[in-house]
Amino acid sequence: MSRKTGGYHSRFMAGTALTLVLIASSSAFAQEQAAKPDETEVNLKTIVVRKAEPNAPSSTTDQVSRVSRTTMDRFGGKKIDDTLRNVPGVFTRINGSQPGVAVNIRGFEGSGRVNMMVDGVRQNFRFTGHEAQGFTYVDPNLLANIDVTRGATTGTGGSGLAGSVNFRTLGVSDIVEEGKQWGVLGRASWGSNGVGFSEMLAGGARIDAMGIAAAISRRDSRSYKNGDNTRQPNTGQEMTSGLFKTEFGFGEDQHLTLGGVFYKNDFAANSYDQTLKNNTLTANYSYNPGDNDLIDLRVNAHYNETSMRYNKGLNSYATSVGREITDKGFGFDVSNTSNFAINDVNISWQNGVEYFSDKISGFKAGTNPTNGRSSSGALFSEAKFSYGLADLTTGLRYNFFKLDGDANDGSQLVDRSINALAPKVTLAINVTDWLQPYVTYSHSMRAPTLQETMLGGTAHGGGMLPNPYLEPEKQRGWEVGFNLAQNDIFLTSDRLSMKANYYDMTVENYIVSQCTANFRACQFANIAGNTSVRGFELEANYDAGFTFAGIGYSHTKTDMPRQMPGFGASQYLPDDIFTLTAGARFLEDKLTAGARYNYVSRGKNATYTGTDRSDSYALVDVFANYKFTENVDLTLKVNNVFNKTYKPALSTSGDGQGRSFMVATQFKF
Repeated sequence: MSRKTGGYHSRFMAGTALTLVLIASSSAFAQEQAAKPDETEVNLKTIVVRKAEPNAPSSTTDQVSRVSRTTMDRFGGKKIDDTLRNVPGVFTRINGSQPGVAVNIRGFEGSGRVNMMVDGVRQNFRFTGHEAQGFTYVDPNLLANIDVTRGATTGTGGSGLAGSVNFRTLGVSDIVEEGKQWGVLGRASWGSNGVGFSEMLAGGARIDAMGIAAAISRRDSRSYKNGDNTRQPNTGQEMTSGLFKTEFGFGEDQHLTLGGVFYKNDFAANSYDQTLKNNTLTANYSYNPGDNDLIDLRVNAHYNETSMRYNKGLNSYATSVGREITDKGFGFDVSNTSNFAINDVNISWQNGVEYFSDKISGFKAGTNPTNGRSSSGALFSEAKFSYGLADLTTGLRYNFFKLDGDANDGSQLVDRSINALAPKVTLAINVTDWLQPYVTYSHSMRAPTLQETMLGGTAHGGGMLPNPYLEPEKQRGWEVGFNLAQNDIFLTSDRLSMKANYYDMTVENYIVSQCTANFRACQFANIAGNTSVRGFELEANYDAGFTFAGIGYSHTKTDMPRQMPGFGASQYLPDDIFTLTAGARFLEDKLTAGARYNYVSRGKNATYTGTDRSDSYALVDVFANYKFTENVDLTLKVNNVFNKTYKPALSTSGDGQGRSFMVATQFKF
């Protein structure tokens, strides 16, 4: 065992050293290029022209979407799910009793298939039960935006099988406006039908090159009613959260940011009153000299700790009172991006390494392991070559993974090391200054989790069995699409942006839970052969100043095997998801009003005995926002205007929320 561990860490240290050499080499190359004034002058001129082009298509061919703070304010209700479920290709496993968010991308969810992060920090807390296999806990009031990437990613954060989502919390710049020495940001809201009160207050200051900010938030909600006025039990929460951020500038080229996000929530789920705590610490350093485009160094370190405790059983449940599960994780990433030109070819080259290790522990943890550690990371290199109308991006990611520990019943030790290469190549043609078609071929992988590998104990009278021989899931796929961005189409100063794509993903060794008759024995196992998911995604936005509109659409077709409820949850996306948002601005843009229509079609749904079809439904939300001044506004909104009774797709239990009225205010000074 020690020999294996030593070999693993030797490979890791060697790989890290290689990456640091690449980073150092690019930095050295930067110094050499800086000594050639003619080449540097030509390169800088080319980069400035490309960045200054107002009608250039999206800067990346990756399927990237951003949920802005404005969108969250307009359509957010009790949970983040209300906004994420309208991003093309993105859905969530939802439970009205569970305040955490479990993101589903293209039908893949749980167990690290989607890399969920808070401020770039991986959230690895998971437990096996009648639920999604992995939640992220973050207060919507503290969010600045949410960035979603669909599909394989070569660089930092690319550990997911199908994509990643990063919940970025407030920083100093979100609270203190540029040119000011101090700032205050406040949010307060109230909603009917169980939404309740929510308050957040943040303050910050800048003194020369130093900035500091802090925020505290509170939410108190109650159980809501569906459209038939039937109360959905245990759908409230009492949450307290906060954060701090500090920034240090060392000249104009170097910056250091330290931060912490703290979360505590009391709620009832899985038949028990629970307390959930999630703490995230970050340290981010950057060095980007303004006179050298070939050095952009980023060094990040982070720590995350999530703990869950069962306090009291609901109804007659009591056997698991006192259950505790804790996950502690530490990680870092180092990368450098160099931009330079060789003859007429512009090159952007990034090299880096990332590493993350977490350890789980627990008491009365049921089927979940209480003694296990996983370590994962990657060496990566990605280069973009731009020549004439063509952009060619090539990337290579070397993933490595190790886990060790024992099943919860102590029946079997696990000591496993896995590694794999994941290439990616994209060819894009800038047909015009507003149209960019592209094609991508990529690989990605997901290693089995501690919970999947070390399942143990008993549940419902059956034995849970570990499987130390699980193979990693490996995805290969291709994507074709286009990016479009154009101004002055119908009116002066209007703008249309659009991203559309078709994808085809094939996964080898997909992992699902399997049980014998009457659930006498269960374990996770690889499915023989390939699992395929195909789909189309469209995201389009039009803004003419006095009016605006947006469309999101996803179509998904899959032969993914059934994930049995009880040890994971159904991951099938509805066949079609369509969202239309439209609005207008009045009174010199002080008043903005609009509506959102969301249609979710029928789709495959996993049950204990097989599969059935979920029902389709459509929801309408309306909103109005009035700006009293640039710093103070008031928002009124109604979610589920027609008080429809429905069961949300990918829902663990209960009906969706009926009509709710909300009023919110935000001020910033």
